Amino acid sequence: MVDSDNFSRTLEPPYYAVIFTSQRAAGDAGYERMAEAMSKLAAAQPGYLGHESARSADGFGITVSYWRDEESVRRWKSVAEHRAAQAGGRERWYSHYEVRVAKVERAYAGPAGRAEASTAPSLG
Repeated sequence: MVDSDNFSRTLEPPYYAVIFTSQRAAGDAGYERMAEAMSKLAAAQPGYLGHESARSADGFGITVSYWRDEESVRRWKSVAEHRAAQAGGRERWYSHYEVRVAKVERAYAGPAGRAEASTAPSLG
């Protein structure tokens, strides 16, 4: 496991990744509070494995969340508070976004994470 606040814990595949890319609209109006609440709520969900997130100065961002299986992804999508945050995103916080769901079949690390990658915890 890489010891950094920027990297999510690397697990032995397979698992699922939800890739959320977005362009922020002008104005904050509660965005940071909502983002922090969603991060904590996601971490409390069954099947949640971690996430990584970055945003540039122009408001373009990528968040990748990792989930044990596809059912965990579906459950997270249906959580009421998450659905309310999604509505807020469509109405106020994002001028554009894309969501992609992928099954992770292989995972690699390097160079700082190489030693830890060979001893990654198993999901099974």
